[in-house]
Amino acid sequence: MVQNLQTGARLRPVDLARGHGLSTQAVRNYEDAGILPAADRTPAGYRVYTPRHARALRAFLALVPGHGHQVAAAILRAVHDGAVGEAYRLIDESHALLLEDRRTLRAVEDALRDLDGAPSARPIPPTEPQDTFIGPLAARLRIRPATLRTWERAGLVRPRRDPRTGYRVYDAAAVRDARLTHQLRRGGYLLEQIVPLIEQVRTAGGLEPLAATLDEWQGRLTARGRALLAGAAALEAYLVSADGAAVTGRPAGARPA
Repeated sequence: MVQNLQTGARLRPVDLARGHGLSTQAVRNYEDAGILPAADRTPAGYRVYTPRHARALRAFLALVPGHGHQVAAAILRAVHDGAVGEAYRLIDESHALLLEDRRTLRAVEDALRDLDGAPSARPIPPTEPQDTFIGPLAARLRIRPATLRTWERAGLVRPRRDPRTGYRVYDAAAVRDARLTHQLRRGGYLLEQIVPLIEQVRTAGGLEPLAATLDEWQGRLTARGRALLAGAAALEAYLVSADGAAVTGRPAGARPA
């Protein structure tokens, strides 16, 4: 495969697949999904790939750890549709989410630090000043209302009920618990793993019981940050590739219809 890339020779699906531990079907699926630019076909109907496709595949696989499969695929599709501005917007959104996660972690660390050594019955000061309802809170967290109801059943979030309407009302403490649950879920924690953490936060058990969790959380954010940088570098290499066709997906020298 290295020799093929250096000489510019045509590549088979298996040539792309082998270098990344993929199946040839996965490579075909990536092309069908727009993650790779469309390949030429031989008279017999076989796909013919080029070094440009190899660079696109490397860019996609480098983007996945930081952005996730769905967003990484959308970035490459935007590039191949000629909508590079949309690709940049998607990248910016991932960076904004990472910054939001860092701010949430800092808020949790600060709250726990303030409570370190305090009596266990003292609750953590809430970070959200206003009551809210399930719809606005779900929209703020970018989740479905059903997810909040699931967390409530698991004991992670405890909204009160409006005595007149029966609607769920999330006070500052409930919003705080929902935000913390949301961030830990995004960090890969299961609900049953989050329950004792939320209880520790509610009862202000101090910083020490949560130190390992917070350290792991910080490590995950650091890994995501580095993954975003690595993905950006691979995408940039693809965008400036010498064949001149990476941005639009058209063959080199071709003109728009």
